[in-house]
Amino acid sequence: QAQLAESGGGSVQAGGSLRLSCTAPRNVYRSYCVAWFRQAPGKEREGVAASFPEAATRVYADWAKGRFTLSQENAKNSLYLQMNSLKSEDTALYYCAARVYYGGRCSLFPSDYEVWGQGTQVTVSS
Repeated sequence: QAQLAESGGGSVQAGGSLRLSCTAPRNVYRSYCVAWFRQAPGKEREGVAASFPEAATRVYADWAKGRFTLSQENAKNSLYLQMNSLKSEDTALYYCAARVYYGGRCSLFPSDYEVWGQGTQVTVSS
């Protein structure tokens, strides 16, 4: 089973930026949907963005469009989530997750994903 590791979280002032990294075996990016989710205290886990195998397509939550961007660096087996113009409501534990791609769409529903990282905390202060 694939193993995922997140890094890059931290504390930042509102308006600042952070880049999160998800590292996984190379085969994950060939055959899996890989997505970022987040969960704030007292709230349900929600999808942020997802990448199709080989980064063929990316999907974003509506609220993330324009502020958050996925990118991939194959040499480092990493999928990055660049987060700009951060707001206090972006404070959450951010997770990387993956599921085998069977065709169709890579969703942003947490229940669709089989493998999860431990999460990395992002705290945005106003």
